[in-house]
Amino acid sequence: MNSPLSPRSKARAPRAQPESITPAVLRFSDGRRVAGELQVVSVTGGLLGLPRPLDRGSVVKLMFLTRAGSVFGAAEMLPPVSWVQQPFRFGTLHHDDQSRLQAAVQGWLAQSHREHSQSRRGHEQVEKHRAW
Repeated sequence: MNSPLSPRSKARAPRAQPESITPAVLRFSDGRRVAGELQVVSVTGGLLGLPRPLDRGSVVKLMFLTRAGSVFGAAEMLPPVSWVQQPFRFGTLHHDDQSRLQAAVQGWLAQSHREHSQSRRGHEQVEKHRAW
């Protein structure tokens, strides 16, 4: 197993927003499950939409599906940012899960970049042909 947290780096990992609703399932050691939605993700962690916040420091198994495949790993819940949003930090990910996560993040970032470029080109065309 690999941990994206070690060695610690001062540079922030790129964050990506999934292009569509991405359900996530959190499983506690006692077998309890909570359904959520992946809102932002990086190779080190992300932000989940949840029905209600979980206890800070809770360690869960987190699973979600991407176009690159399923990602399954341990995660630590961080302090909630609202009543329905809570960040998490990946603890450990197997190499295969880490590879799928990296591929998914890169794909979402590339899609976001393409959409931004197309929007920008459209705006430039409007400005070019605008009658002042």
